[in-house]
Amino acid sequence: MADTTTAPPSAPERREGPQKVTGSARYAAEHPSPGRLFARPVPAAVARGRVTGIDARAALEMPGVVTVLTHENAPRLAEGDDPTLAVLQDDRVPHRGWFVALVVAETPEAARAGAAAVRVECAEEPHDVTLRADHPSAYVPEEANGGHPALRRHGDPDRALESAPVSVDVRYRVPPLHNHPMEPHASSAHWDGERLTVHTSSQGTTVVRAVLAGLFGLPRERITVLAEHVGGGFGSKGTPRPDVVLATMASVVTRRPVTVVLPRRFLPQVVGHRAPTLHRVRLGAGRDGRLTGLVHEVTTHTSHVKEFVEQAAVPARVMYGAPHSLTVHRVVPLDVPTPSWMRAPGEAPGMYALESAMDELAGALGMDPVELRIVNEPDTEPDSGRPFSSRHLVDCLREGARRFGWDGRDPHPRSRAEGPLLIGTGVAAATYPVLVQPSTAVAHALPDGTFLVEINATDIGTGARTVLAGIAADTLGVPGERVRAEVGRSDLPPASLAGGSSGTASWGWAVHEACVRLADRLSGHVGPLPAEGLTARSDTSGKADAESPYARHAFGAVFAEVAVDTVTGEVRVRRLLGVYAAGRILNARTARSQFTGGLTMGLGMALTEGSTVDAAFGDFAERDLAAYHVPVHADVPDIEAHWIEEDDPHLNPMGSKGIGEIGIVGTPAALGNAVHHATGVRFRELPLTPDRVLDGLRGAGAH
Repeated sequence: MADTTTAPPSAPERREGPQKVTGSARYAAEHPSPGRLFARPVPAAVARGRVTGIDARAALEMPGVVTVLTHENAPRLAEGDDPTLAVLQDDRVPHRGWFVALVVAETPEAARAGAAAVRVECAEEPHDVTLRADHPSAYVPEEANGGHPALRRHGDPDRALESAPVSVDVRYRVPPLHNHPMEPHASSAHWDGERLTVHTSSQGTTVVRAVLAGLFGLPRERITVLAEHVGGGFGSKGTPRPDVVLATMASVVTRRPVTVVLPRRFLPQVVGHRAPTLHRVRLGAGRDGRLTGLVHEVTTHTSHVKEFVEQAAVPARVMYGAPHSLTVHRVVPLDVPTPSWMRAPGEAPGMYALESAMDELAGALGMDPVELRIVNEPDTEPDSGRPFSSRHLVDCLREGARRFGWDGRDPHPRSRAEGPLLIGTGVAAATYPVLVQPSTAVAHALPDGTFLVEINATDIGTGARTVLAGIAADTLGVPGERVRAEVGRSDLPPASLAGGSSGTASWGWAVHEACVRLADRLSGHVGPLPAEGLTARSDTSGKADAESPYARHAFGAVFAEVAVDTVTGEVRVRRLLGVYAAGRILNARTARSQFTGGLTMGLGMALTEGSTVDAAFGDFAERDLAAYHVPVHADVPDIEAHWIEEDDPHLNPMGSKGIGEIGIVGTPAALGNAVHHATGVRFRELPLTPDRVLDGLRGAGAH
């Protein structure tokens, strides 16, 4: 077990840390260029319709305004794979907030004033933005996100549930959620007539370059995309968003550098969101707690622009052994912004519902929730039948219970009070798939005795530079300070994007392989190195993306203690503990930071974060950090992350699994289960805000 409270000496500090804390790290909008312009989009103010007129005269007469782009004069884009990027191409308005104009000016202030002066007339059409499980337009798609089949059936789950001695049939609701990275989506583009240079806040510049090349009809070798520092993304920057297309458009028209920074209030409408999910979970079990039937049905929404289906029923195909099961996704196309990836897509909402239902089943059985999960530990992956490459969920549950003091818990709800405070504890399991993508890397041995690793990885705040340099140093057998890692530029060897907790596994594989080859070259070299040094290259295509005979997942267990104020309805987290099995931990310092960040984000999902769609206006009501509440330090007074030492030879040369997202997965259910234990009231809709908790307490006669 890694039970230290601080990172050991073998865990180097973040290499870019000093730059960030001193302010010298430059983000996408902070690269000054002579003659730079600034552009601000104009969003549509209707939920659905057509633009019938745009009057930009007042804007063009304002000091500093250079031009106004609309669908009538903007550069024409080639048809791409992502229709959310087809901005300013026609008069349609598929949802509120869709960009209908772009004001380009000498200063950000002039651009903002100019955008406010543009008058847009629209022919409004009837709209529907309300998700409900019985919506007549709901359908079962071919696939959910990630290429997962939308429907999977094993055996006869209905009959198994009817005959089960103990069963639960429960519904849960997760609202729309928004990524809200600290650095908003921003891009600076410069087309000089020959080359396009772009600084963008993105999780993968290789993809951005490819998309821009296609949309603007340019050879990729004439485009350079840089993302040296990225202030968070959480999935919303996984692929290009409209800011980079608009900045490029404006630069093509003006032949000057142009920066577009999307105001935070625009983000919920145009950069993706976690779609709301409606869950129905049915579990049937014998008196011994062994599951006989499992059904997880999910209904979610998508837009009319592009289909995106949150794969929230997929985790139920991984977690527990049930001989009869059904997992199905239904999706409703609505006049809403297009949903997209948000940290732990599928797993975060899906495991909230499944792990809450498991807690309810434990209550119906009179069984300890930890033991119920252990009893249902499968020998192989339930859906595919493949053996697990490694699975230490039981170890995480038992170690977490030991650390948390679970054995001293009174299992009866409302069994512990401190004046008006009701105290409760809860547990939930967590899982996240091991994803690996092909990447390329180049390793150089330089005459001065140092080494350089080049790979177009993206450090979105996870410490990629630090970990990749550590992998290279370990492979080469040299001190870490002799290795430098360059990332974040599309002219580096191409690599996969930073998403799906796949970054280190994908990039690290390529770096490891390049360094193995470089070490081999060095071992055969005699005498001093040539002036250009020695170089080795790797490409993991065909290996990293090869089909595996194993089911590869990370697992974990989350334990929580809460205090519920019966006067105010406020839920306060007293303790939050996560124990994980995620392969070999490559850097204890950055790993603990990632686990802790995930646990904190899960706390936000459970208690503070949520958005509502205004049915009349078709807009998200919570569009900034004043209304969309994310947790802060005061909300997590005692948070711990630990891990099992896990040796898995079936993953990659490092034996590592992704750790960025699994921290969020079990946390909402653990907190919800703790609130139930504290109050005796089962809340099945997130977030657990004071008003909702007070209503529940009053309805149960507990207040």
